[in-house]
Amino acid sequence: MLGAGAALLGLPAPAAAQWGDSYDRPQQEYYAPPRRRARDGYYRDDGASARRYPPQQEAPRQFYWPWEDRPQAVEPRQEPAYRPSRPPRQKPPASAQRPRTRPDRVPDTAAQQKPPQKVEPTTQIAVFGDSLAEHLSRGLDDAFEDNADVLVVNRSRGDSGLVRQDVVDWAKAAEDYLKANPKVNYALVMLGVNDRQPIRDGDQMQEALSPRWREIYQARVDALVKVFTDRKIPLIWVGTPPVRGDSLTTALASINDLVRERVTKAGATYADIWPGFVDDRGRYVVSGPDVEGQTAKLRTSDGVHFTHSGARKLAHFADVELKRLMGNAAPGAVDQPAASIAATPGGPGLDGGAKADDTAAIDRQITAMLPSLPEPPGIPTLPVKPVAGPVVPLGRPEVSPGGALMSGRPGGEDPSGAVERTLQRGAAPLSQPGRADDFRWPPG
Repeated sequence: MLGAGAALLGLPAPAAAQWGDSYDRPQQEYYAPPRRRARDGYYRDDGASARRYPPQQEAPRQFYWPWEDRPQAVEPRQEPAYRPSRPPRQKPPASAQRPRTRPDRVPDTAAQQKPPQKVEPTTQIAVFGDSLAEHLSRGLDDAFEDNADVLVVNRSRGDSGLVRQDVVDWAKAAEDYLKANPKVNYALVMLGVNDRQPIRDGDQMQEALSPRWREIYQARVDALVKVFTDRKIPLIWVGTPPVRGDSLTTALASINDLVRERVTKAGATYADIWPGFVDDRGRYVVSGPDVEGQTAKLRTSDGVHFTHSGARKLAHFADVELKRLMGNAAPGAVDQPAASIAATPGGPGLDGGAKADDTAAIDRQITAMLPSLPEPPGIPTLPVKPVAGPVVPLGRPEVSPGGALMSGRPGGEDPSGAVERTLQRGAAPLSQPGRADDFRWPPG
């Protein structure tokens, strides 16, 4: 009203309030500082993060120089045609569904490569003895692994021997086992490693390796061997090997000599394994050549028992004797009928009722019709030369005075002085007429 009245009266209107004149100006929501463009083409606000703006596109040109490339027109992108969605697949009813079958597993090739199982073997080998006999049994299992006709039966007990009959009475134990198992073809015994101890003689104890001790021990060896000889079962008694202790090794060597004498006297076989587990001086060794000739560890850390390679080498000595006994067995009468038919004049032939497709009968008939060939003349026997001479260690001490060769001839006198002049002074020998070093002219 005051302003309107002032206007009607011609009075100047009061000046409007200006910004800054009072502290009652409204607060501005955002104050944007001026933007400035940097040299790298970015626009940066003071205190704000940098932002990139795309460059402005130029208007298309109508004229281009020949050396300029014309821009290619970009065809508009075509949207793919609309495809209606497939209806959901209906699940067949339960009656029409086939049951899922689990595919057969692929056979294990490692299982197929295992040796065949021994089914109804024709040859049984029973092993009796102490803890070393158990290693012998394991080695024989490896030796006959590929032979399904051989079965190795382990009848050993680790803490047994011939001295302590209260632990195992081996003569009675072997007899009881053979009665229950009459199919045993061969027997092996390995005892003695636990027998260096006093033996009971009634109410007294006899010291080890004393004269009375030897008599009792021999009687027990004879009783055990008799169990197998009465049943006509081939027996192989395997001796004990050397061990780490010197005193025990000496005692085992004496026991081996005693057993060898009684076993050989009874007609059985004694296998000496001692040379296979000592060095060239007869001393106990831990490592040595195995059955393949390669150096391997043969004995365990206790100095008595065998490793796998040692057990296989131990069984090799018994295996040699077993194959020798098996080879000496009487051959079967499988080939006897064929030989008798071929040698019999009236045997069945082509005219004697044999069928035309009987190839064996035809061969026998042709063999009977052929004349016998004359025996070849005797082949002269040639002297057998040894493969190598005596083996002499290089480190052996001299056995001849002065180190001279034993086959060398004694040196004689040198009247001409040729040896002293040639070998000691180094002078050339005098030339002889007609020899290659005679350069005289004229020759001769």
